[in-house]
Amino acid sequence: MNARPEISSSLTVDTDRGMRSALAAARVASESRGTNIKVLDLRHITKVFDFFVIATGASSRQLHSMADDVEAMLSKELFDTRRGMEGYEEGRWIVIDHGDVIVHLFDAESRDYWDLENLWSDARHVEIPPEPEVIQ
Repeated sequence: MNARPEISSSLTVDTDRGMRSALAAARVASESRGTNIKVLDLRHITKVFDFFVIATGASSRQLHSMADDVEAMLSKELFDTRRGMEGYEEGRWIVIDHGDVIVHLFDAESRDYWDLENLWSDARHVEIPPEPEVIQ
């Protein structure tokens, strides 16, 4: 008799991992002087990804710095593997793909042109909580 192994019902999926990564990316973008930072929750719209983080930078140099800082936080501190990055060389719209979280870093002109917030207008906007102050 071939008995099937029982699958534990205690297996759980960390549904907050994407949210934590998205909020961490938003905070890093803010610390890198990004502006108009938005986190969009797309879980009820698509199964391809869960969150967009959208931010604007003043120059390609700032966008590069912001992308590097976001990537360092997600990869090195949260151990979230990057699946791809596009637009880094051009420095007008940098897309960082971390699977459940997609980070979009724009210059102002590109952000206005592509208008992702309008394109994904059914998305829920996630409030970015302030960083707790450190008392010295």
